[in-house]
Amino acid sequence: MPARMPNLVPGTASLADFTDASLIVPCLRERDMAGAIKELVELLHAGGWISDILPFYHAAMTREFLSSTAMECGLAFPHARTSGSDRLRFAFGRSRQPFAWGSPGNPRVQFVFVVAAPSRDSPCYLRLLSGLGHLGKTESLLGHLGEADTADRVLAALRQVEIGVVESAPVAAC
Repeated sequence: MPARMPNLVPGTASLADFTDASLIVPCLRERDMAGAIKELVELLHAGGWISDILPFYHAAMTREFLSSTAMECGLAFPHARTSGSDRLRFAFGRSRQPFAWGSPGNPRVQFVFVVAAPSRDSPCYLRLLSGLGHLGKTESLLGHLGEADTADRVLAALRQVEIGVVESAPVAAC
């Protein structure tokens, strides 16, 4: 059973509040989009955050083929909303070197965040995606992620990105 997120005061959440050390891969084995997503989806499943690998994997891959989430800064955040996920969570993987992400012309990627979101509408989901976008625009934070060689160091870098959480939906409720 996954650990529940701590009760947080609205407005104090960071990206680190949506993951934990067991969902972080400081050095991805896979070096392509499909493999990296699969590697991280398996962690979400092993941790009990998604109930079934295949539907979630297909949803995340379909979303990437329809509209890539790869950013010029080397970050991608494939995501899917499914009924097999009851809490907003993400798994993170870092590659030592950027690699091709999907179709030719897409930016190369070094940091992959696979986001699992409940199928019900959640304001936290959009705030998390916004926080990932902010991370991608902050060179110093990307530098910290690039140097992070342990799960604890990744978490420390992610704690630096605060995201707004609406009072009616604190992180613990997401």
